[in-house]
Amino acid sequence: MKIPCEVVVWYVLPLVRREVAKELVGTYHMSQADVARKFGVTDAAISQYLKRKRGESSMIERSVHYPELMEAIRETAKSLAEGKSQFEVEMCKVCMTVRRIGLLNEIYVDYLGEKPVECINMCNFQVHPEMKSA
Repeated sequence: MKIPCEVVVWYVLPLVRREVAKELVGTYHMSQADVARKFGVTDAAISQYLKRKRGESSMIERSVHYPELMEAIRETAKSLAEGKSQFEVEMCKVCMTVRRIGLLNEIYVDYLGEKPVECINMCNFQVHPEMKSA
């Protein structure tokens, strides 16, 4: 059985990165290089997300929970573009949204064919004060 964080990393995070990158470049007119720096990946990785060569998940895109996920992604992109938050913190927020709206359970049942694992609020991520200005 896969643990919840593993499921998110394999099935959700690539799609989230793709959609956040698309929002940051398309809506907030950030360069691919700036987005790459925020994400901690290469410019080429951002290019692949934007060309949909990474982050494909038709199962998640067909989910009844997808509109709620996209709303969280738009909020994440806005916070990042306005410099109000850091990428790591925003990814934890999106992960909590995935759990809250039931998408994580849906992935367990429909995609993995497994019983959902109860995910207690494990994500208590905080940026160290010295890193907030970075």
